[in-house]
Amino acid sequence: MGDRPLFVLASASPRRRELLARLGLVPDRVIAADLDETPLPGEAPQALAARLAAGKAAAVRAGLAEPAFILAADTVVACGTRILPKAETEAEARRCLALLSGRRHRVLTGLSLIRPDGEQRTRIAVSTVTFKRLERAEVEWYIASGEWQGKAGGYALQGRAEALVRALAGSHSNVVGLPLYETRALLAGNGLALPPTGQP
Repeated sequence: MGDRPLFVLASASPRRRELLARLGLVPDRVIAADLDETPLPGEAPQALAARLAAGKAAAVRAGLAEPAFILAADTVVACGTRILPKAETEAEARRCLALLSGRRHRVLTGLSLIRPDGEQRTRIAVSTVTFKRLERAEVEWYIASGEWQGKAGGYALQGRAEALVRALAGSHSNVVGLPLYETRALLAGNGLALPPTGQP
């Protein structure tokens, strides 16, 4: 590794590690930041995504002894101005799916990078997803998969839920959890060396 600064992913999400690998990047360290993700009163979805991503990066930086590139991300699902939870129970997942059925919603990912010199840059990627009108049997089929557990909005696009999506505008990888175009641009624009074609 020589004198190259560390590259740290401030997320325990295996999906984000898999997506980074598509850019030819393997973090030197993976450190999850434990933050309260409760929205502030009246907080807009975009502001929440940016605040949480920046906060996760800063929390990990505070625990490191050496300078590093620290990348954090947080994904928020919003229907109008309503922020949907990360579903932890079947009841929460059912409420999310009922709200999303037949409607468009936004998936916003906040990206935040702290450079070795301590400067922090934060960006937002937004995709629009439209679910088909869900029949009861489809809801039961999806609930049975368990894929909704811990997922913002109660679904994971990389699994069965993709069969329920009628349209998607914007970045597919953003909905999975890490917008690759924006991530590559943010890293490259702030001095982290990347493979020229995004491949290992």
